Amino acid sequence: MSIQVKFFASLRERTGKADMTLSPAGIATVADAWAASTDFEMPANTLVAINHEYVTREHAVVDGDEVAFFPPVTGG
Repeated sequence: MSIQVKFFASLRERTGKADMTLSPAGIATVADAWAASTDFEMPANTLVAINHEYVTREHAVVDGDEVAFFPPVTGG
């Protein structure tokens, strides 16, 4: 199986990819998934969802999960 990773808005632009598939080997947390899919540190205010539910970067990731990274949203 695999872990599906998705990037939205400015994170998509910065990584140069909308999504990717990772092997679950060595990936235990959201932070691990980020490190395996990018070459820069996760911005402190990044929002993360696993299977459409918001979680922290320490949250466990398991085989078959979809991990989505969102920049913070502001309005006005």
